[in-house]
Amino acid sequence: MAEAHLSLLYGLPFAGLLLCIATGPVLFAHAWEHHHGKIAAFWAACFLIPALFQFPAGEVAHKLIHLALIDYVPFVVLVGSLYVTAGGIVVDGRLAGTPARTTALLGVGAFLASVLGTTGASMVLVRPLLKGISSRRRKAHSVVFFIFLVSNIGGSLTPIGDPPLFLGFLHGVPFLWTFHSIGPMLFLTASLLVIHFALDLKAWNAETDRTHHFVEDKAVGFGIRGKRNIVLLLLMVLSVLASGLIGSGLGTVTVLGTALDWSGILRDVLLLILAALSLRHTPARLHKANSFSWSPIQEVATLFAGIFVCLLPLMSILQEGSQGALGWLVASVRTPLQYFWATGILSSFLDNAPTYLLFFNVAGGDAALPRMIAEHTTLLAISCGAVFMGANSYIGNAPNFLVRNLAEEHGIRMPSFGGYLLWSGCILVPLLALTGWIFF
Repeated sequence: MAEAHLSLLYGLPFAGLLLCIATGPVLFAHAWEHHHGKIAAFWAACFLIPALFQFPAGEVAHKLIHLALIDYVPFVVLVGSLYVTAGGIVVDGRLAGTPARTTALLGVGAFLASVLGTTGASMVLVRPLLKGISSRRRKAHSVVFFIFLVSNIGGSLTPIGDPPLFLGFLHGVPFLWTFHSIGPMLFLTASLLVIHFALDLKAWNAETDRTHHFVEDKAVGFGIRGKRNIVLLLLMVLSVLASGLIGSGLGTVTVLGTALDWSGILRDVLLLILAALSLRHTPARLHKANSFSWSPIQEVATLFAGIFVCLLPLMSILQEGSQGALGWLVASVRTPLQYFWATGILSSFLDNAPTYLLFFNVAGGDAALPRMIAEHTTLLAISCGAVFMGANSYIGNAPNFLVRNLAEEHGIRMPSFGGYLLWSGCILVPLLALTGWIFF
């Protein structure tokens, strides 16, 4: 496919899909629930059909196969495996509920995200959060802050934390280098925890049945059931880490014209085996206690299939650099602060992993890595922009949509796509601007 000839008109299907994701659950909820997969397929077809007329079918097919094998399948395998395994862990007791406890849970989750990954930490802690705030009347704000902190910002300290950092690790960034983000991460985390506590305390004081919450908190003891799933989660994290350390050391195999590392194939197979073991050995009562269902991960898989396909022309245009239709954007990025915002803005709506890799290459790629590591500011700006600003929208990072879907399943009326953008625009974006000013 000759990417240089791609027009920005090929970005219209992506915009149409975003519009449907934003309005569908609000304007036609019943139809959306049953037909969101068909809607995603329609917008994907709006790109594919014109592309087949302009480019050879073989080239289009090769691009799609490459996208599926390199990006989509590993993405769904990782997210799905973590979702299934975390769904077998039941945390008894109310770790949330009061403003102090809920805020503390968010803080712990933010740091756990760098150990288990944003998806793993989100799936382990979102249910205790939802259980703890179940009797609260105003609770959607806590889920929004959970997405900010646990599903995104907290994953910035290790390559395991978030896919963009893992890509950097695969391209030679040392494992412990990502701890350079500790300053921006702590600043954002502390600021958001303070804001959440203030908002939650105001909501708490507006409720008349606070005594009921305190009694309920004291009446239920803390405990964890399904501990073997914690072991399986840790094995998943180790398998991802091992695949990065091995890289192409085991050699490659060509599948349908796409070269795949054996280490990546073995990683995905191991993840599926571990997820199957979790399903096989987790008692049904634990899944019932978690209100476990397949619908949230099914929606993520179908919608992100459409998103990945509709992203293909936009990523191809961006990869053309200054010669492409978005050349003005690539050419305008020079300083670390510009890298922070350019990477971050695109990561808010595009997949943050390839966006990270794009600006990593714009900054010099592997050839310039020693210099970027020594100076660290540009690489840090790209890393933080990709991870932090994935929190700006529901589609910025996969856990965002999973958490939103689970909250809806638990009866919490979450903000619409546009409503969430209002939350991030009013709270997160000003803090990101201050972070950029201080650190970059």
